[in-house]
Amino acid sequence: MAQKKEDFERKLSTRHMQMIALGGTIGVGLFMGAKSTIGWTGPSVLLAYGIAGFFLYLIMRALGEMLYVNPVTGSFSQFATEYMHPVFGFLTAWSNIFQWVVVGISEMIAIGTYMQFWWPSLPGWVPGIIAVLFLCLANLISVSAFGELEYWFALIKVVTIVAMILVGLVIIVFGFNGIHPTGISNLWTHGFFTGGFKGFFFALAIVFASYQGIELIGVTAGEAENPKKSLVEAIQSTIGRILIFYIGSIFVMLSIYPWDKITKIGSPFVETFAQVGITAAAGIINFVVLTAALSGSNSAIYSSSRMSYLLSSEGQLPKWFSKMNRHGVPYISVISIAAGILLGVLLNVILPLFYKGADQIFVYVYSSSVLPGMVPWVVILISEIRFRKQHPEDLKNHNFKMPFAPYSNYLTLLVLAVTLVFMFINNETRIPLIIGVIFLAAMTILFFTKFNNGKNKTMNKLK
Repeated sequence: MAQKKEDFERKLSTRHMQMIALGGTIGVGLFMGAKSTIGWTGPSVLLAYGIAGFFLYLIMRALGEMLYVNPVTGSFSQFATEYMHPVFGFLTAWSNIFQWVVVGISEMIAIGTYMQFWWPSLPGWVPGIIAVLFLCLANLISVSAFGELEYWFALIKVVTIVAMILVGLVIIVFGFNGIHPTGISNLWTHGFFTGGFKGFFFALAIVFASYQGIELIGVTAGEAENPKKSLVEAIQSTIGRILIFYIGSIFVMLSIYPWDKITKIGSPFVETFAQVGITAAAGIINFVVLTAALSGSNSAIYSSSRMSYLLSSEGQLPKWFSKMNRHGVPYISVISIAAGILLGVLLNVILPLFYKGADQIFVYVYSSSVLPGMVPWVVILISEIRFRKQHPEDLKNHNFKMPFAPYSNYLTLLVLAVTLVFMFINNETRIPLIIGVIFLAAMTILFFTKFNNGKNKTMNKLK
């Protein structure tokens, strides 16, 4: 299988790729969103993060097996086209764009809120506009500029989480600043499966959503310096680190505070630092979530612009979306995605002036990215099964095979399907799920009415 010719420069190192994967998944969902999952299922949320992390590892191994042979930009979309049907490549690319643009808009809006912590009278839209222009410029300079920014954004989050875990362990084991050692009895004395079977699966759906973005490694593959080495190291190390950061931080929180107390306090991270007398805890965490929002938006512009480039190269967007600047960056795609995020920020300011329920619409749209965000995972698992059948010769000397395939693929697909069923049962996630279904249905209709010409262009280019 020959690789598609690309004009991208291979400038992303292993450290960039590892931090990009971490930065895509460790964000505001952990710093601010853990309360909702804990509220649904209590301390058993630790099991939910472990289970989700295990199946995400299998998904990444399935992707890694194919990328090891053919490391291309926008990989999972191209694999969906080649091994399934062009409509799935189309849906995967647009799902990725939808997911990341919505994430980018939400992060820009959040940045405005975070900046008001220090400057309460500052209009929320001002920091958002400045941030999106800054990130757009960084993405236009070169892929290495994107990678370097994402590296430092992610590093700030990682250092904060490690510090929080260490501080928490000191409180748990030794006590501190007049606080007696808490031990870990809070994990069970107030209940473990507090929401029962249903509550656990409600939480599992949101936990899976918090891992979305990990597949960003598959978008960066075509711009990695040493694809095989970088991919193996990034995939092998990233899952373990994510599990440590998620499970480690939540373990500490649930040990120090009874689970029902965590659902009532503002930010568990702030409270943990405050317990040891760090009076600037709120300011520190606010700075960290600010960088987390910048990281999410940075990834949004990068990933969406590469998928726009791919769609353009397949004739499913105007050709100018695939134009490259001298740094090997699809600059029209980058500018267009940044403009879309900027438009979303402005609409969030303008619409509430005319329609009182506009803020609720945005919440639904943001939540609806959960289903499209799962599309890449599904196509990765199915594509890998067909990849094995079509290219058995590539597996003979393959050093990074998917464990227990195809049974691990089928099991993971089953778990994702069960998760979606519980999203539909849950009143709080049903409408966002339906919006996601409508989006995918609309894009499917668009493909078959406008782009289905009976020819698989991507396959022709790859062969």
